[in-house]
Amino acid sequence: MRVAILGLVVLLGLLPSYDSLATPSASEPPTRPTDFADPFVARDEHGYVAFATGAQGRHVQVARSRDLRSWTPPTDALPALPPWAARVDGLTWAPSVLRRGAGWVMYFTTRHAASGFQCIGRARSASSVGPYVDDSSAPFVCRPELCGDIDPSPHVAPDGRAWLLWKSDENAEECKGRSRIWSQQLENDGLSLIGSPRVLLTTDRDWERPLIEGPSMIHDAGRTYLFYSAAWYEGPGYAIGYATCDGPAGPCTKQTRDGPFLGSAGSTLGPGGQELFVDASGRTWMAYHAWTAPHATYADGGVRSLRLSRVRFVAGSPVLAEPDGGTR
Repeated sequence: MRVAILGLVVLLGLLPSYDSLATPSASEPPTRPTDFADPFVARDEHGYVAFATGAQGRHVQVARSRDLRSWTPPTDALPALPPWAARVDGLTWAPSVLRRGAGWVMYFTTRHAASGFQCIGRARSASSVGPYVDDSSAPFVCRPELCGDIDPSPHVAPDGRAWLLWKSDENAEECKGRSRIWSQQLENDGLSLIGSPRVLLTTDRDWERPLIEGPSMIHDAGRTYLFYSAAWYEGPGYAIGYATCDGPAGPCTKQTRDGPFLGSAGSTLGPGGQELFVDASGRTWMAYHAWTAPHATYADGGVRSLRLSRVRFVAGSPVLAEPDGGTR
């Protein structure tokens, strides 16, 4: 089912100014676009921190903002890859962070040298922006029999327990299967897993093919929502769907059966890599990336830039809406 979209807000690139309060227009393409794919936004004492897939020689990009409008130039939150990772540029993806006590845990995807598959690592830092360090001898989540695991996303449930969601990469050529979304409970420190992973979703809708990935979960008014990305990331067909779940361990029921929740519109092509967060005023936002028309691949000079849209839940369904003005 399709959900009404009340408006679309696009963040204006990643600019050096830290204090600008210029309001972006609805559906306005980003100026000075920076490749900032698979974004994850967190709050700390100084404002907001955005993480993204590696680019321009950085393994994990990180930028700061006080107002969700202007961002510092990206730096590298993970300067050194872990001992188990292959030393290959461009294979560190989809970072996310979880605050635990006085420190932070980062979850990320990179190439496992021994298996040759993408796997999930975890790193620690005393600071939200890093540097994060992963000195482990093996990946955090890595199942070569499923062609690896990618796109980690932490979620803290209303009862305070933390969970990790991710995608098994079974759509890879070596497996020729359907990708699935999983969840598993984390220990309180976020550094180890409890119990066994559970399957939440799999690829089973025409609009999703060839895969689903990029899970992100949020709880609102007694309901648990699982958002995900689907189709192929390069191209206008990439899009965002969602399901409702009984909780972080599922079961989950897809609500976007016949088409995506958010797909290409106007100059915004192939939205995906979404993560949900709550701002200092208690308002929910979706951070995601998209190509800017007419370019929807790297080969034709495109980049996946950071976008932000307000999310409201109306009668149990999410809608994207413009912000109601003023400082965010």
